[in-house]
Amino acid sequence: MVRHIFTSLLGLALLLFTSLGALAQGVLQFTETAHDFKKVAEGVLATHEFKFTNTGNQPVVIANVQASCGCTTPDWTKTPVLPGKTGFIRAAYNSAGRPGQFNKTVTVTSNAKEPSMVLSITGTVVDKAEMTKTYSPAELAKSPKLTLDRATHDFGKMESGQQPVAKFTVKNTGKSNLELSPITSSCYCVTVKSLPKALKPGESATLELQYAQRQVGQMTDVVTLHSNDITASDPKITLKANIVQSLTQQSMLKEGSAAVPFK
Repeated sequence: MVRHIFTSLLGLALLLFTSLGALAQGVLQFTETAHDFKKVAEGVLATHEFKFTNTGNQPVVIANVQASCGCTTPDWTKTPVLPGKTGFIRAAYNSAGRPGQFNKTVTVTSNAKEPSMVLSITGTVVDKAEMTKTYSPAELAKSPKLTLDRATHDFGKMESGQQPVAKFTVKNTGKSNLELSPITSSCYCVTVKSLPKALKPGESATLELQYAQRQVGQMTDVVTLHSNDITASDPKITLKANIVQSLTQQSMLKEGSAAVPFK
């Protein structure tokens, strides 16, 4: 009788332990799982960032992000995302030499409750001439107008692996609401930390760009801002930096079998 009760209690404990283990998981909650670029001028690197929050109770580690074709290059948060924290999955579609409609996916593999998730990007690649339109003086007069406080930012000397943020002031000096679209860049190393979606005439806001260039040397990367401003071509921001090798892994020297601080 005692043995039977002990066996029953042991089974109940194992069941409870298994249940609690199943409940202790991270959860990836995306703000969106699909993005439509609509029209993309041929030659543009169409980039979109899917943002997510870990709404679970355990850290989430993204093991891999696999694109459905070589024309789409993914990037993602490489460090563990703690409960309540946010991360990103970035998909960049190379439209050069690929006219017509596209529908691409990236598959996210992680240790989250849902271990595999699929994100998609769609759009139509058109000739650059098709993106150009002639506007009347009245249309130009009513247009919003995007102005930047500067077009260049030099981060100076920085270590590979660092991710500094540059802040720019965006102002609408036009006559109607300014609507901003996701940026495009010459590399996969720029992330938008803060992008105002709409500005009324006369309003200003802060644009924050995070730079995560890992190549070593004097680097220059160009970011293009897209909006409904028809008075001029899309403005470009040039990011510069002197990237040096990270000293993190070189901070310890071996003396015999013991590690001592770098000196």
